Order: sequence, then C-alpha cells, then structure tokens
Amino acid sequence: MRNPGKAQAGGTILVAGGAGFIGSHLCAALLDAGANVTCIDNMQTALPSNLPRLAGRDRFTFIEADITQPLPDAITADPARWTHIYNLACAASPPLYQADPEHTMLTNVVGTNQLLRLAEQAGARFLLTSTSEVYGDPEVHPQPEDYRGNVSCTGPRACYDEGKRAAETLTFDYARMNRADVRVARIFNTYGPQMRMDDGRVVSNLIVQALEGAKLTIYGSGAQTRSFCYVADTVDALIRLMDSEMVQPLPVNIGNQNEITILELVTAMEAVAGRSLDVTYHDLPQDDPQRRRPDITRARNVLGWEPTTPLAAGLRHTYDWFAGELTATAPLSAQRVA
Repeated sequence: MRNPGKAQAGGTILVAGGAGFIGSHLCAALLDAGANVTCIDNMQTALPSNLPRLAGRDRFTFIEADITQPLPDAITADPARWTHIYNLACAASPPLYQADPEHTMLTNVVGTNQLLRLAEQAGARFLLTSTSEVYGDPEVHPQPEDYRGNVSCTGPRACYDEGKRAAETLTFDYARMNRADVRVARIFNTYGPQMRMDDGRVVSNLIVQALEGAKLTIYGSGAQTRSFCYVADTVDALIRLMDSEMVQPLPVNIGNQNEITILELVTAMEAVAGRSLDVTYHDLPQDDPQRRRPDITRARNVLGWEPTTPLAAGLRHTYDWFAGELTATAPLSAQRVA
C-alpha cells in the first residue's frame, strides 16, 4: 500500500490558496503527513473559519497576500527552502470568479507565472490545480485528458476556463524548457465540509436551501449531469500526484466517474435530509456544461488512485457540517448560481 505524502514529509511546502475549500483540507493533510506548510491566500473567497482550524497547528504559517502582486519577501527571500509548491489560488465557483473576471484571469496567468518562477529558483516541484472546465461543454464523453475541449473564449465563464487553460500552457512550457518539475491536476466537481455557504456550486446551494426550508433551485431541466468527488478523495489524489514520478508530465483528471443528473442529486439530498424537498426551476446559465464525467484511467494507472467515498456518505458529512455552521449564522439571502 502506498503512503501518500511520504515524499513530502519533512519538506517545506507552499500552498497558494491554502485557506480555501480544497486548499484548507490539503494543508491539514500535509501537516498530518509531517510537512512544514506555509499558506498564502488573499482571503478574497476563502471561508475565514478555515484558518483557525490550521493556525494552532505546529509547522503551519499563514501569509495574507495576493499572487497577482509581487510575492512577499517572506516567500522570496530564501527560495531554496521550498521543496514543493501547490497552486490552488483562484475562485472556483461561477458567481465568485465572475464577480471579478479580470482578477480571475490574472490570478491564473500572472499568479501561476510568479509561482512557476519561484519553483524554478527553488528547484521545487510545482503542482497546478486546473479544472474540468478546460473541457468546456464537452462533445466527447467521458472526458479523457487528450480531449481538447469545447470552450467559449468570449462567454462569462471564459475568465476561469481560458485562465486555467493559459495556466496549463505556462506550466507545460516551463516543463518543456526544463525550467521546473511540474504536475497538473484537472479537478472535477468536488464537494465537502469547509465550503462557503454562499459558494454558488450546486451541492452547497442545495444543502443550505434544504436546511433553511427553502425550495431547491434547479437551473435548466435538471437533466444535466455532474460527477461529484468528496474532498478527502480529491486531496488524496493531489498529494499522490505531487509524489508521482513522470518521465513526461501530463495532465491528470481527478474526479468521480459516477455520473448523475442534478435531479438525481436532489433525490440523494432528500435521503440525507430525511424528507421530500420542493424544487423551483430557473433558466440555465450561459455556457453551463450539459454533461461532465472524467475518464480517470490515467489516475488509476499513474497514481494508483480512485475515489472511495460513496455519494451518500459524502453528502451526509457535508450536510451535517453545514447544519453545524448554520446554527451560528443568519439565513442566507444571496442569490446562488449552480
């Protein structure tokens, strides 16, 4: 049995976006593995309560900064100390990344380039968290890594979709020029505790609405599909990918192959809530993908990985966490987008 993170134990690891949803779980897992972890985050979209869960732990440091700006001296003064650099910095839900599209694009391009330069100076391994959104509204199903996608370069989601595609280009260019040792993960729909309640993605939307007794918002007919991966499985894959040895770096899909419709997700949510849930239908947002399912053959072969958390169990953990969070907050009134 592999021991994910063994190669990173004792290392000094920089996690950009480490206060965010996936990033905070990753920081905790790396600390558990014995690494020294520094988190850099501008806190633009991170859940503030994620930091106290990490701040009291040994070997953890937080730096509030924006990677679109020059990196702070605390990071660049001694680049040789960094052994691994994870880039998770970017808003990932449509309402959050569309709220400031210029910053979203610059985070992916300028920020990624700055972290790649740091990796080059440090001789550190670099991992970019890219996204299934590089496939756009796919015409190939399921999506393998060699599929080039069907992305609108002018639509409202382009700041994120094209930003991540550009970040991948930069990352692989550094590899081709032998300037950095890189890895690229294409993350599919991930859910779990420590998401913002107004995150805007479908799982958090439906859970919060169910807990508040509101009708569940369904965009389109609800026949569109997604493949939901629990956050612990996603983090396990990221650590394995960082550890992996590749002769030629290639993108790796990280996600769950269990494809369901949004209406089937509602049914699963009803089982967790223990009651029937009313729904209301709204127009589908522009460029919203109709189908989404990863081909994870490469992850199985290269990482020895596949997700192990059943949807029912993952939803239960997530639902219970949100229920605890809502006991201390007022009901949310912000409009949410799937």
